[in-house]
Amino acid sequence: MNPLPHPEIDTKLEVSPEDAGQRLDRFLAGKLSAYSRSRLKALIEVGHITCNGIAMTEPSSLTRAGQVIRVIVPGALPATLIGQDIPLNILFEDRDLIVLDKAPGLVVHPAPGNEAGTLVNALIAHCGDRLEGIGGEKRPGIVHRLDKDTSGLMVVAKTALAHNALSEAFAARNIERAYHALAWGILPPESIFEGSIGRDRRDRKRMAVVTGQGKHALTRVRTLSVHAGCVSKIECRLMTGRTHQIRVHLAHAGHPLLGDPVYLRRIPAAAKNLPLSARQAALDFPRQALDAVVLGFTHPRTGEMLRFEKNLAPDIVQLLDTIGV
Repeated sequence: MNPLPHPEIDTKLEVSPEDAGQRLDRFLAGKLSAYSRSRLKALIEVGHITCNGIAMTEPSSLTRAGQVIRVIVPGALPATLIGQDIPLNILFEDRDLIVLDKAPGLVVHPAPGNEAGTLVNALIAHCGDRLEGIGGEKRPGIVHRLDKDTSGLMVVAKTALAHNALSEAFAARNIERAYHALAWGILPPESIFEGSIGRDRRDRKRMAVVTGQGKHALTRVRTLSVHAGCVSKIECRLMTGRTHQIRVHLAHAGHPLLGDPVYLRRIPAAAKNLPLSARQAALDFPRQALDAVVLGFTHPRTGEMLRFEKNLAPDIVQLLDTIGV
């Protein structure tokens, strides 16, 4: 198999006595931290890892002291998704990553029903040849997501190094994230919502707080202000990262988010406290009133702590003005 003309990496690693006896994929992952073990395993299986010119195609092969292993990672192929010129509000960008303020209504990744017009399509167009490649393809690395109608701060990887490090940081909860939201009713100054989240048995498109199954979830909530005696502006911090976690926990506690099309299924009793025009504006708000306003993490290359904070989304601010204090 001939390597592509511009390999991303072409290097040789000598197996020391201390490294002897390891699985090949584990050995390589320990030496090449910019690549995930699954990526290296795939390279082994297609013949890009050799010893004395002979391809080593079994990830479970054991290393031997004195072996000189050559690793060739081909240049990234063009993305199979097309780039689209979609406006982006970028707060920070360097070689490794982009931090942006995602607009409501923008789907993060193509999926059935949303094959184009997504954040990924926009980033492919924006970055062009500056994408170094993730998983062998020139595409942005999505390490976390926001729902289509949730606005706010996101970080996206441009390199394999950033993708691996940020993915590990999110998995280990070494990321600072805070959301501001509007919820129906009056919440205590501080609350902890804890309950396992899984698929709703009656509606598989919804998530729900479940018993005996699901995944543990914990959300910390702080009340920032109360408006018109019936709407709370709150700050939410995720101690875990489950699908629709904030929306599910608040709805389960009887405080669904304003505008939530999935978890707000009836007119809340608290809405009766609003004047007719304000009530109509709150009930007709076209999305869940949820905005990711704080994002902090360690830069995967420099080790610098980066922290970003944004103002509340304009449409939510306008809704608060309409509701009044």
